[in-house]
Amino acid sequence: MLDPQALRALAAISLTGSVAGAADELGFTASAVSQQVKRLSVQVGVPLTARVGRGVVLTPAGQALVDAAPEVFAALERAGDAARRRSATVAGTLRLAAFSTAVRGLVTPRLPGLAAAFPALDLAIDELDPAEAASALSSGAAELALVHDMDGVALPLPTGVRSRAVHTDVGDVIVRSDHPLAQRRSLTGRDLVGSTWVTSPPGTACHDWFQRLFVGAETNPRVLHRVDDFSTQLALVEAGGVTALIPRLARPALPASVRAVPVEPAPVRRVDAVWRASSESNPALLAVIDALAGESPAATGSGVEAS
Repeated sequence: MLDPQALRALAAISLTGSVAGAADELGFTASAVSQQVKRLSVQVGVPLTARVGRGVVLTPAGQALVDAAPEVFAALERAGDAARRRSATVAGTLRLAAFSTAVRGLVTPRLPGLAAAFPALDLAIDELDPAEAASALSSGAAELALVHDMDGVALPLPTGVRSRAVHTDVGDVIVRSDHPLAQRRSLTGRDLVGSTWVTSPPGTACHDWFQRLFVGAETNPRVLHRVDDFSTQLALVEAGGVTALIPRLARPALPASVRAVPVEPAPVRRVDAVWRASSESNPALLAVIDALAGESPAATGSGVEAS
């Protein structure tokens, strides 16, 4: 019988293009991945990879095995879900891949309620950017992923997955409490012309939000700092001299010396929970998705399959 974990290792090599990439994807060492693939080759009876320079490629037999792997993984998930449904208990370990601000602002506040409702459930969190989280879902390194759209465009997702919108994140302008704009009920891009900024680095959703504030403006905004960490952005605002645009999911409790002011139109991003269709009857998965969507964990019952 084939080793499912070794098959996942081979699939991860195909997905990432290298043993090292597969090791990063699965959380193993490169040596462990190589040993798993060697063991799988022995089980099948034919070579599954071949060396090309310093790297490896899949042989035709290896590619054929990877092509058939999704059916194997789906069958294993269905078997596990059937057992969990019979047990009448939400239990086990559910692996969640999520971007950092979702971990902080969406997942962490739900953990106490999940622990109280389902003490036999462990939620294992891996912080990954949305594209990496989707890849982890595809490779089997995660059962559930949290992703967000980019500038209103949905993230491309692997085939065979399901998704559910669980949250809408909003960005606010952060200024010192003694700033001339601090007492305004809301702001537009025109109000912000002339401000000096700390922004998220280019390529991030928050930097895209920032750029859209000034579409059509006659002058470019003055950016003094480019900082990825939102707590550091807040500290720079508090120190004086700069303004920031920070999503609510990323925001810790604000000190009295700074204030969040809404923007019109509001910068938003949709957060989706994504999972493999083959696992959608997993009671633990359904319980976590409901909790992330703001439904009471207790409302899902204890091991009762959602309809």
